[in-house]
Amino acid sequence: MTPYQALEALEALTDPAKAAEAAEYHKAPPEAGRRYLGLTPAQIDEHVATWRADLSVEGRVSLAEGLWNTDVHDARVAAAKLLTQARLRPDDRAWAVICDWVDQLDVWALADLVTTAGQKRVVADPARLADLEQWVESENHWVRRASLLMLLPWAKMNNLKDADYDIRETGLVWAEHLVPDRNWFIQKAIADWLGVLSKHDPARAAEFMDGPGLGLKTFARKEAARRLPEAPMAD
Repeated sequence: MTPYQALEALEALTDPAKAAEAAEYHKAPPEAGRRYLGLTPAQIDEHVATWRADLSVEGRVSLAEGLWNTDVHDARVAAAKLLTQARLRPDDRAWAVICDWVDQLDVWALADLVTTAGQKRVVADPARLADLEQWVESENHWVRRASLLMLLPWAKMNNLKDADYDIRETGLVWAEHLVPDRNWFIQKAIADWLGVLSKHDPARAAEFMDGPGLGLKTFARKEAARRLPEAPMAD
């Protein structure tokens, strides 16, 4: 299966009306000139499942890279989903491809999918935190956002080992560093991270909210503190 053949299969399902709606909804930068096909998630998932079953890991990575490079939104969705697997060995090339995609992020829907794919690879090899650390200072807010959200699996963990606890704390250090960043998507990412943490370690989440979290925007504090009683509010 070549990227061209895969794109043809997706294009056969094009829905012009839904494509126009998707383009308006996702609001990709005009300079991107990105094309939309209007496929449903179920339609994309069906193709991805077939390709994943038929291809080797190397074949999946090559197909994903080729689909992403078409700059067709639906093909990029399929590309990210192709690499969203806990077990993907060897995965060094997959991680390199995901890192390349992160640098190109410009809309939230693709950012979420690429971040989810990246989470799997960081959990598989936590040494990749060294790559994420460089992203925290990126000029691209989507890259800064990815640095934090790729550590989200550690906010979900219970009964952490010492190494896992250290990674969770790294996530909180990065969250604290990003609190002064007033970009809406960054504030929302911090709120989401703390909201997840509050389910698994409410005491630590509350500690953050009573400290660095006081600097969050009001909407972010409300979201982050939703499961934490009597969290002080400040803008």
